[in-house]
Amino acid sequence: MTPMLAAVTALVVLVTATLSGIFGMAGGMVLMAFLVIAFPVGAAMMLHGVTQAVSNGYRAVINRRDIVWPIVATNMVGAAAALALFLLVSFVPDEATVLLVLGAIPFVAFAIPASWGLDVTKRMVSVASGFVVTALTLTAGVAGPILDVFFVRSPLTRHQIVATKAVTQTLQHLTKLLYFGALAAHLLPEAGLAWWVYVMVAPLAMLGTTLGKMALDRMNDGQFKSWSRYILFVLGAILITRGLVLLLD
Repeated sequence: MTPMLAAVTALVVLVTATLSGIFGMAGGMVLMAFLVIAFPVGAAMMLHGVTQAVSNGYRAVINRRDIVWPIVATNMVGAAAALALFLLVSFVPDEATVLLVLGAIPFVAFAIPASWGLDVTKRMVSVASGFVVTALTLTAGVAGPILDVFFVRSPLTRHQIVATKAVTQTLQHLTKLLYFGALAAHLLPEAGLAWWVYVMVAPLAMLGTTLGKMALDRMNDGQFKSWSRYILFVLGAILITRGLVLLLD
């Protein structure tokens, strides 16, 4: 890794961790898009997994009083089933697939009718959420907007949403590290990133998360939800365009 690429990566990690600290999702999408363009897919998945596991884990710690643990437990039942399925088919994505799926996620998320009743506080809905979100995480690296559908249509407050999502996302990114770093590593080229890169991104993810938490505390629930939608639509359109360009080249 060149010094310039290391500096840019560090800045992107800080900015996206701050964004995730506010909205709990969009930052991870921006970071994944950058990494999969800058690095091979395997390396991007690993570096993104470390960064987001630290960012979400730290966000869970600083919001720990608002975590709804029963949701976390049922969510992980579905996550385990998704991991088993991916191990069975041994699927790994290429760059175009990552970008196209990543870009489509916000549009699919907001197209889901409210009448479906996707309220994560319902046990079986939480299990389904864990399965779908983990499957998408192993395909596109991120699935925050889909996870958000299950949360924003629940009676949870914005702090409960961010805190509980942080725990489930931490576990999903650890699952991604397990899959791409060990279980499916033989299907991908060597990640080839020096150890210091992972050390560099961890404190930056924590700093950005802290800054994001400060901004979240100044927002109300209405601002939180309306800004989330706008950011994700714009980001999704950009990623789909980039993915299509790769397919046509």
